[in-house]
Amino acid sequence: MSFQVRTRSTDVGISERLSAEEEKSMARKIRRAEQSAREAVAGIPEADEILMRRPDRAERTRAGAVDRLEEAVKAVSKAAKKDPDYVPYSRQAVSAWAEAEALRWRLAMSGRRIAHGEARKLAGPFMDEEDLVQEGYIGLLRAAKRFDPDRGIRFSTYARWWVRAQMTRAIDHTGRPVRLPGCAVEQTRNLRKAMKRFESAGVDYSTADLASEVGIDKERAELLLSQGNTISLEQPVDDGPRPRPLDRFLSDDDAPQPDAEAINTQELTRMQEAFHALLTERQRFVLTRRYGLEDGEFRTLSEVGKEMGLSRERVRQIEREALTRLREYSGIRSSGLGAMAALR
Repeated sequence: MSFQVRTRSTDVGISERLSAEEEKSMARKIRRAEQSAREAVAGIPEADEILMRRPDRAERTRAGAVDRLEEAVKAVSKAAKKDPDYVPYSRQAVSAWAEAEALRWRLAMSGRRIAHGEARKLAGPFMDEEDLVQEGYIGLLRAAKRFDPDRGIRFSTYARWWVRAQMTRAIDHTGRPVRLPGCAVEQTRNLRKAMKRFESAGVDYSTADLASEVGIDKERAELLLSQGNTISLEQPVDDGPRPRPLDRFLSDDDAPQPDAEAINTQELTRMQEAFHALLTERQRFVLTRRYGLEDGEFRTLSEVGKEMGLSRERVRQIEREALTRLREYSGIRSSGLGAMAALR
């Protein structure tokens, strides 16, 4: 499934560039709106169950806390439909959350130039610039959710890393015949970086050294490094006395498929049984000779007409009448007529 972020140039505050103080001010407004939403749902069992639960390792970030708050707001909004006492709290939480989302969107879109700039650098054969810009917008939204104004770093600087990470991840997924999980792509990239560090330092290394550098086991490192390697069709695939190349094992697209052959044979058998119940002797003779149902040899209209002493046009009319009757018979599927036509 593809995900696109659509923007409108007419939206207020969407495209303006923010100064460092404006970025911090907006980030603090987002924090206050989130805090208002948290206070509105505090004490409600449905929300406390979500907010007070022990987060998983992947959730121990600001983004994870924001996601849990959003989940809590939705839970209270759902509970308010059953319990009228929750309605005022739900309205306050939803309003505060909507304000936080709007501010987060403005903060993210203030860095649109970053997405366009990185897209121009990374555009290539696997992804064009327009698709990369869309990925960059996703990176901006992720950065806006995680941005902390108290760390002394500008949002534009912080967001650039997320934009580039989102784009390179998308390129890695698009440029592979088989899509790898995000963690595998990241580990493969780290292995490549470790290889470059060893090579630039002039140090000999092994796969075990690379695995230790990245923090994974040797077997996984070997598997990840093998992804994307080019394999020749002439490369032997077994170690026997007469090794056979890979192309010997590739399927022949022109060869008949066993399942299709079985279906065609079954349908032709059913059609021959219907001949005696539906068709006249003349119609049976025309179809049998035309499609070679007895000897496997296809004959033209003229050849059948000579055998019957009829004109080519009259044979065509008899054939059409016979096929029409077979099509109207519910026991014969269209695949049967297709099988018979394939004998031509």
